[in-house]
Amino acid sequence: MNIIKPAALLLAATALVAGSTAAATAGDSPDGTRVTGLQQKADQVLADRHQPLRVSADAVEYEGLTVTDAPRTKGAQALACDYGHLCMLVNGTKFDFYKCQTWELSNWTGDGPFTNNQTPGTVAKFYNQDRSVRWTSTAYEAGTATWDPIWYLRPC
Repeated sequence: MNIIKPAALLLAATALVAGSTAAATAGDSPDGTRVTGLQQKADQVLADRHQPLRVSADAVEYEGLTVTDAPRTKGAQALACDYGHLCMLVNGTKFDFYKCQTWELSNWTGDGPFTNNQTPGTVAKFYNQDRSVRWTSTAYEAGTATWDPIWYLRPC
């Protein structure tokens, strides 16, 4: 993947590669550039609007987070997640957090699997709108979570 300059950061890809060659839905960003369907999904749930470092047809990379398309899953099934990472599926999108910082979220709904594969004992915290702790996950842990309402997340 190449690093994209900020002016061209939101340039649309013409297809999402998530096991198929289906065309991506693209739209206009506020600055008039085009964005991929995957980036639109990421923008909808990252309320603090972090700037992507890299955008490709199958991933949007931020400092400390990679967002990819993933199929919806049913039940508590294991979610692949690299060591040192906190991963979750939210509405068919995989979020792979690997930097210790607080992330502001929006539009997280439904249930989905998660895997906390960080250093053993590392506690991920999920917060309500008033920033009170809704629930925690201590590494290593995997399961299914209810995402609504989660307003903030701190992987470590």
